[in-house]
Amino acid sequence: MKKAYVKSYGCQMNAYDAARMADVLGAEGYAATEAVEEADVVILNTCHIREKAADKVYSELGRLRVLKGERAEAGLDTRIVVAGCVAQAEGAEILARAPTVDVVVGPQNYHRLPDLLARSATKRVVDTEFPVEDKFDHLPARRTHGVTAFLTVQEGCDKFCAFCVVPYTRGAEVSRSVDAILAEAEKLVRGGVREITLIGQNVNAYHGLGREGASASLPALMRELERLPGILRLRYTTSHPNDMDDDLIAAHGTIPALMPYLHLPVQSGSDRVLKAMNRKHTGDAYRRIIERVRAARPDIALSSDFIVGFPGETDAEFADTMRLVRDIGFASAYSFKYSPRPGTPAAESADAVPEAVKSERLAALQALLDAQRHAFNASAVGTVVEVLVEKAGRHPGQVAGKTPHLLPVQFDAPASTIGTLVPVRVVRAGSNSLFGEAAHPGEIADAAAA
Repeated sequence: MKKAYVKSYGCQMNAYDAARMADVLGAEGYAATEAVEEADVVILNTCHIREKAADKVYSELGRLRVLKGERAEAGLDTRIVVAGCVAQAEGAEILARAPTVDVVVGPQNYHRLPDLLARSATKRVVDTEFPVEDKFDHLPARRTHGVTAFLTVQEGCDKFCAFCVVPYTRGAEVSRSVDAILAEAEKLVRGGVREITLIGQNVNAYHGLGREGASASLPALMRELERLPGILRLRYTTSHPNDMDDDLIAAHGTIPALMPYLHLPVQSGSDRVLKAMNRKHTGDAYRRIIERVRAARPDIALSSDFIVGFPGETDAEFADTMRLVRDIGFASAYSFKYSPRPGTPAAESADAVPEAVKSERLAALQALLDAQRHAFNASAVGTVVEVLVEKAGRHPGQVAGKTPHLLPVQFDAPASTIGTLVPVRVVRAGSNSLFGEAAHPGEIADAAAA
């Protein structure tokens, strides 16, 4: 049996796509492998968001060139595929810079992998067109592994933030129909999945065809999913502040399966910087959204994205970001130094912030965010929380799962608890995980009442 190795970089969407590529090749008789040296097909599913993303891909391709040569000497054929957003952005340039690559395929075309691999036997292939047909209509049934799963409901973005390549690599916003999503979700649940995270580049702009023939909102979709027997938890990511409407905010208090966790990128606390980023919201508008979300769900955990050192950012404007972080308080966050992406409006700016200044600002921001994260984690100590057990723990007799706030927890319990909700008393908070002990089922109700 031939084997396929898939390495994925970046966001949850890429993780979903990587799994679906494995499904596509699995339907063609390829077994998945985690050992790249034994793979007949190697796929790099790339991300163009982070700094020097393309450079990292080319560095990896250099190592694969050596491996491909070694396998060729042993009489083994190896096909190298570059997929994802770097593939979409770089296109044929990848073939020019990396002769070892056989196939370049964009994120909207990976359902064509079998055909592209067949064609690459005689000629190297690039497929980065935006197809007319929906790739989801051509993907095979999902192979499920585990208790939690990502489910793509929306792709693309119409926001055109000045720093972001997503509208160019993923295209315009497109939403899948409610029926198509429910069909995929039902298969996931039958395979043992108990928590589904709905994903999209701008997931709260979801507007897929509903079951009654009209456009459905994200809350309407979640209400349909919540009815599926076996679904215990729902989450969604990533969202834009401008699409946090009244119905979605209210859903955090009215849909029991929707977990109290919201990742809502703000990027900056400075109104001038936000305008330069083309974010179309202000710092105070973001604060008001958070106030309304907390009114709907007081125990919600908040996460966000931040960019420091955007072109022209002053010390005072960076101080605005620090003030916003102190005002709101985050359970977790992702923060980065600005780095230009070719083809984006911000990349043409001449008003660059010195690298040393960006590094200093990032260190200060991350210190504040880390302090908030540690405080949030520590606040769980002594409480009883429901943990969805996902897998065996690091040590014998131990299992691991996550709280409603997406905090990892390890505790002693039999493997038979995997896939179930277990009340756990948190006894210690580590730097990245909580540690607890199984509690009596009634304790979680007592804790909630208190």
